Amino acid sequence: MEHSVIKTQETPMVELKNIYKSFGDVRVLKGISAEIDKGELITFVGPSGCGKTTLLRIVGGFTKSDSGRVVLDGEDISGLPPNMRDTKMVFQSYALFPHMTVAKNIGFGLKLEKWPKKKIDTRVEELLSLVHMEGLGDRTIDRISGGQQQRVALARALALEPKVLLLDEPLSNLDANLRVVMREEIKRIQRRLQVTTIFVTHDQYEAMSISDRLLVLHDGVIQQIGSPIEIYEQPANEFIAGFVGYVNFLEGTIDAIDKEARTLAVSTEYGKLEITLEQDDIKAGDEVLLILRPETLSLSPSHGAERQNTFHGTVESHMYAGNLAKYTVKIEDRMVIVDQYNPRDSDHFKERDNVAVTVPRNIHVLKRGARKE
Repeated sequence: MEHSVIKTQETPMVELKNIYKSFGDVRVLKGISAEIDKGELITFVGPSGCGKTTLLRIVGGFTKSDSGRVVLDGEDISGLPPNMRDTKMVFQSYALFPHMTVAKNIGFGLKLEKWPKKKIDTRVEELLSLVHMEGLGDRTIDRISGGQQQRVALARALALEPKVLLLDEPLSNLDANLRVVMREEIKRIQRRLQVTTIFVTHDQYEAMSISDRLLVLHDGVIQQIGSPIEIYEQPANEFIAGFVGYVNFLEGTIDAIDKEARTLAVSTEYGKLEITLEQDDIKAGDEVLLILRPETLSLSPSHGAERQNTFHGTVESHMYAGNLAKYTVKIEDRMVIVDQYNPRDSDHFKERDNVAVTVPRNIHVLKRGARKE
C-alpha cells in the first residue's frame, strides 16, 4: 500500500520517514511516513498489535527503529535518547513517584534541570492551576484519585514545555465517566498551550472525539490519515469503514454515470439505487462496495409499493435505549442495522413488522480495489 506524506506550508513539528520495526520475526511497522503539524493533536489509533504504541515509543526514543528517521522541528533526532529529545511522555501507568508529594512530582524535571527553588515553586503553582488542582500540592500520590493522578502526570510532562507531548493510552485506567471528563481536560489544556500532541488509543470513539486528525494503523501499515469527519464519512477502505463505527456493507455494480447531474446508478442484489457521485475515478461497470451507516438509513411501514432507493424487509429485533432505537432488519438473506435517533418522533416497529428501508443518496462508495488489506 502506498503511503502519502501530508504536506504543510510550514515545517512540520514531527516528520516520520519510512519507519520500519521488527521484534524477532514479526514486522510491527512496515514503512511509516507521515507529518504532524505544529500545535495539532493527532491520534495513533488501531486494533491491538497494529504498532501504534511502538510508533509512539520510537518518536519518544524509548524504542529504536530498525530503519527510517524521526525529525523534530527540522532536526533529525533518530539517534538521541529520550532525555535528549524535546518530547515528554505520559505513560499508561502514569509512573508517578509514590513517596513524593504532588508538587514534588510535578517539579521533579525542573529540579533535575537545576532550576532555582523559587522558580520551581512558581512553575508548579502555574501547572497546578492549569490542571485544576490548586491547593493539592502537599498531598501524597496515594491520597489523590486516579483522575487526579492523571492530571499530575500531565502537569509533570508539561513542566519543561516540551515541543511534543506523547500520551500512551493515558485514560485506560479510569472508569468510563472519568475518561470522558479527562478527555475534555486534555483537549482544553492542549488547545490552551498549543502543544503538539500525539495521543495513542485503541478506542476509536475516544480518538474521534479528541483529535484534529487520526492516523489509523492496521498490521503495521497506515490505512488512512485524516480528520475525524474524513475518516468516518470518507473511509479509504473497508477496514477503516468497519473499524470506525458500525457499518452495513452492500456490494454493487455501476450501471451508469451522469456526470452533469453528479449521480450514479448502482445495481445491487436487492434492487437499484441512485447515489450522489463523490469521486471522478469511478466508471460504468465498476464493482463497488456501498458504505451504509445505520444512522443514515430510515424506516417506514412497508406498503409494497416500489420507491426510489428503498428495500423491503422484516424487523428481526429491536432495542430501545431512550434516545436511540436500534433495529435489525432482514432483507432477503441479509441483516441490516438501522438506528433511529429521537425515536419518540418516529414510527415504532416490533418484531416481524414489514418495513421499508430507505437509503440516502449521499453514501460513500468504495471501488473494489479499495478493499481491506
